[in-house]
Amino acid sequence: MKKILVPCDFSETSLQAFQFAVEIARKSGGTIMLLHIAELPVLHDTMLMPTLYFEAGYLKDMEANAEKKFVKMKSKYSKENIKINSFVKLGPILGTINGFAEEHKADLIVMGTQGATGLKDFFIGSNTEKIVRLSSLPVLAIRKSFKLHKIKKILFPTTLQPEENHLVKHVKKLQDFFSAALHLLLVNTPHNLNRAAEEHAMMEKFAKRHKLKNYTVHTRDNFYVEDAIVEFVHEINADMIVMGTHGRKGLSHLFIGSVAEAIVNHLDCAIWTYPIKK
Repeated sequence: MKKILVPCDFSETSLQAFQFAVEIARKSGGTIMLLHIAELPVLHDTMLMPTLYFEAGYLKDMEANAEKKFVKMKSKYSKENIKINSFVKLGPILGTINGFAEEHKADLIVMGTQGATGLKDFFIGSNTEKIVRLSSLPVLAIRKSFKLHKIKKILFPTTLQPEENHLVKHVKKLQDFFSAALHLLLVNTPHNLNRAAEEHAMMEKFAKRHKLKNYTVHTRDNFYVEDAIVEFVHEINADMIVMGTHGRKGLSHLFIGSVAEAIVNHLDCAIWTYPIKK
């Protein structure tokens, strides 16, 4: 976690994300990249030059305004010698964040999230939820203020499938970084019911194969994976969830959904997601 990207719209949640990123950078010796995105208003002028002139002037004003806020943020929340670079870009939020992260070789995106409820989860969602689905980088979603030293219980919902092998390597690094206990959770739905004795044997085998330490194994039965995860988070009072995401798009996302995205929208604890490639 050496190059940390923090998209910032100066909302309360984005400020909290920045504070948490500062703590991560302090411990990892990393650099923070603050990114404010100015979305261009819809213009109806069909003449090219007036539009380009407007874009240049608009971006200049946004840069000046954002830089004042960046200075205030840095002076208030980062009084230590942590390298923080700030940027203002003009463009669509999702494409700009992903493009910036790739261009600057970020290895973590830390974002604040407001969450969502009801049908608007499907049709609107949050920018953080969409970044979780589409990003090729790990994303750490923050909805409220967290202190790094208080991350002591990490929940890892697992399917025990080989596709998670690379994910587990990152989970182990996170666990070591936070010096936290790891709670593995296997959720059985009507589609993949197993006998209890088999479940625990499978999970212990999985843990030993990956040489996990300071861990416990748990199983739950539920019609919906995300409901079981939410209930278990409250049961153990988890501080962070680490999950893989498959980046579904279009109708596949609409009708199948994503457990990671649903969790991002409906829980207050810190949520770290990692893209799983099949």
